[in-house]
Amino acid sequence: MKKKVKVKGALQSYLRWPLFLSLLLIIMDIGINLADKKAGMMMNGFVVVYIIIAMALYFFKRPGILGDIVRFAADYGQVQKQLLKDMALPYGVLDCQGRLLWGNNEFLEVVGDEKLAKKNISKIFPEITDAVLPVDVQDQVIHLTKGNFAYRILLRKITANSFFDDQGWDIAEEGNGDDSNSLIGMYIYDETEIKSLARLNQDQKMITGLLYIDNYEEALESIDEVRRSLLVALVDRKINKYMQSIDAIVKKMEKDKYIFVFKFKYLAQLQNNKFNLLEEVRTINIGNEMSVTISIGLGVNTESYQAGYEYARAAIDLALGRGGDQAVVKDGDKISYYGGKSIQLEKSTRVKARVKAHALKEFVEAKDKVVIMGHAIGDVDSFGAAIGIYRIAKTLNKKAHIVINEVTTSVRPLMTRFINNPDYEDDMFLKSEQAIGIVDNNTLLVVVDVNRPSYTECKELLGLTRTIVILDHHRQTGEAIENAVLSYIEPYASSSCEMVAEILQYIGDGLRLKQVEADAMYAGVMIDTNNFLTKTGVRTFEAAAFLRRSGADVTRIRKAFRSDMDEYKAKAEAISATEVYMEHYALTVCNGAGLSSPTVLAAQVANELLNITNIRASFVFTEFNDKIYLSARSIDEVNVQLIMERLGGGGHMSVAGAQFTGCTLSEAVYNLKTTLSGMKKEGEL
Repeated sequence: MKKKVKVKGALQSYLRWPLFLSLLLIIMDIGINLADKKAGMMMNGFVVVYIIIAMALYFFKRPGILGDIVRFAADYGQVQKQLLKDMALPYGVLDCQGRLLWGNNEFLEVVGDEKLAKKNISKIFPEITDAVLPVDVQDQVIHLTKGNFAYRILLRKITANSFFDDQGWDIAEEGNGDDSNSLIGMYIYDETEIKSLARLNQDQKMITGLLYIDNYEEALESIDEVRRSLLVALVDRKINKYMQSIDAIVKKMEKDKYIFVFKFKYLAQLQNNKFNLLEEVRTINIGNEMSVTISIGLGVNTESYQAGYEYARAAIDLALGRGGDQAVVKDGDKISYYGGKSIQLEKSTRVKARVKAHALKEFVEAKDKVVIMGHAIGDVDSFGAAIGIYRIAKTLNKKAHIVINEVTTSVRPLMTRFINNPDYEDDMFLKSEQAIGIVDNNTLLVVVDVNRPSYTECKELLGLTRTIVILDHHRQTGEAIENAVLSYIEPYASSSCEMVAEILQYIGDGLRLKQVEADAMYAGVMIDTNNFLTKTGVRTFEAAAFLRRSGADVTRIRKAFRSDMDEYKAKAEAISATEVYMEHYALTVCNGAGLSSPTVLAAQVANELLNITNIRASFVFTEFNDKIYLSARSIDEVNVQLIMERLGGGGHMSVAGAQFTGCTLSEAVYNLKTTLSGMKKEGEL
């Protein structure tokens, strides 16, 4: 049955207006007839003639008018089609499988190969896959590049009832469900110029940086007085020449501090060459026994110069807290590290320790009680440092508690001497649940041997008090304990016990360590330095001497740390199963099944493996409490901290570790191997 063309809306009303006016004439005719019959008779004739003409026009001229309308519509459709075809915006029509059905001239010019596009648009734009075609959503936006041009693609789903049937297209079998009545409109927007201008604008942004000389005083003291000015001049020259290469403005604020500003476009250059200014300054040698090292902090992508400076301050503080000789770039919450390969030298002066000791004493005196905690699965260094802080609190007549949950085999021999000891309270040691109940704003919380919130014995305590003190010897990472009133983090220190031992000497004459306390702290120094073989300096031995004078007994400590037969066998099995990867890296797995402290055993195995010739670093995995722990050790050739940071961990240059969750042991080993090979290719190893 052939469908008729119907006129609707305003056009239909317009054609009927003569008939509507006929009613008005009839009413006028009636009025005239009532006034004058003769005039009314004449009016009757005119009304009849008008009605006949109006009806004739409506019924007989209607087909002609509709024909003219149809012809106009056809001509208008052709004009629309031509306008669409010549439109400056590239526009095309795809089917639901991504095949090109039609495209205007601009679209075909962008596509280039129409035949290939008719097979599938992904042949032209590989980024437009079936997964990104709009199915459940109306619009899908994709940004991509083709050649030297950048495009923003808008894919819009278009659905019309009986659309294909009305057009006589027979492609319904290719669709399924509603897709048989759907098409995809594809709009291509050229954003090459916009992106180029955005990139230019970004490149012109200014970055604020801070540069500090780490060991200015120490380096000058290591050279003859007549050459000191020459050393300072050489360092200045290196820094200024380097800044000139990146078109930077540099200003010396103090004798060992600089501020500089440069364009964002040079940041990639600095990152690609790994901030080689660090190496250039370190190689300056005119007879100085100590190499000069510098630290750099940059604040990137901030909304204001003030915010950029604050970011740079945070970055330089982090660089110094990690031991110096490195560059830190802070981009929002993202922090990148460069350098940090040299061994941090200890400071010869103990002024800082004295200042921190006096500050700690004031905080202890100002609070009612002191709560001390270390890191989860505490080791001997963590325990010994906590004991030292406990003694400070008791000397100042304050109530003190140590938070410790799991007692490892290494800590148990020391802790046993405090339990049921009449010299110590029964609540000296608390579990996390007990500590949460007593910590309030009138409590001093001292965190020892850790500076990462997630690694602490009880993370919840950090939010229960505003007075937090941190004493640690591990390098800082991006994760930090916020709002600490006192932070004493010295990566050059061998152990936290060494730092606490120095602080003890400045608390006051009334402080006297008990023999059991001196043993615990001496044991912490001994274990963390691997019997004084790792990271030991003059101040390490001075701290050990103080502890010896306080009653520490080396023989008693050694007997307390002897291994039982099961641990010894597990250690031997791990060493015998060691794999040497890339010729210089020892990897093994320590089976901790049935052992109470497999993480401690893994650390001991890692230390043992360093005694093998040509081994630069050792890595030992062990499983404990549904986690995989990795202990990493080196002597001086490899910075294991950088390796562990890539795996989410951290530590020191020679002693570091990481934890893995949600993966198998074999996957953890694979991740380490991938990291080592990747760093080797990048020149980081």
